[in-house]
Amino acid sequence: MKISDLAERSGISAHTLRYYEKTGLFSASQRNESNYRIYSQDDLTTAKFIKRSKECGFSLAETATLLAIKHDKSQHVCAEAKSITSTKITDITQQIAQLKQMQKTLQQLEQYCCGGQESAEFCSIIAALEQE
Repeated sequence: MKISDLAERSGISAHTLRYYEKTGLFSASQRNESNYRIYSQDDLTTAKFIKRSKECGFSLAETATLLAIKHDKSQHVCAEAKSITSTKITDITQQIAQLKQMQKTLQQLEQYCCGGQESAEFCSIIAALEQE
């Protein structure tokens, strides 16, 4: 299949597929006489794997490691994939905590602002952000 077909069937844009190829994450199984990429069903499976990995929040480097495990399962152990996943869970948990703190701070700023038409010289949000 051509890159446009792969893009449609995988849900990944052709531009992104080319980027993945450039970074070494993914490549076409073959090229024809005109040097056009030709993708196989296995390539589609790999593209979908990459998309699902990205949807889970894995970085390209983490996805590359997971692909290496996928492509050579007999040389890897399940603990490798679990470790990557556990680390991602820890990262996301920290991000959620940071976002909750940001939300709390923003809600406090919003609560103390009158939101009126007075000059911003008296705006409590601006004043709070100006403080060190």
